[in-house]
Amino acid sequence: QVQLVESGGGLVHPGGSLRLSCAASGSIFSGHTMGWYRQAPGKQRDLVAVITPSGMTNYADSVKGRFTISRDNAKTTVYLQMNNVKPEDTAVYYCRSSRTLNNYWGQGTQVTVSS
Repeated sequence: QVQLVESGGGLVHPGGSLRLSCAASGSIFSGHTMGWYRQAPGKQRDLVAVITPSGMTNYADSVKGRFTISRDNAKTTVYLQMNNVKPEDTAVYYCRSSRTLNNYWGQGTQVTVSS
């Protein structure tokens, strides 16, 4: 059984920080591109950041300079460090693992940015 388990979501004030974690089954982590996506109510799911097996990263323009994606290959875990958060960052954040045409999704974790 393969799975992605997310944690770290919650309520944070604008300008604050939060770190999301996604613990992945080893079989869908090694050699896989890992990514974070987010979806606000009534909106589509958008890419936030991705990291390749070699550690190369890409970010949505809206989070560049504020968010950092990283991976710990020994722990088969991917992280999203969120700094200087804004109300528009409020969404359910999903972890994804992908390789070739196979995609796996976590159940999501809620992040709410509010004053």
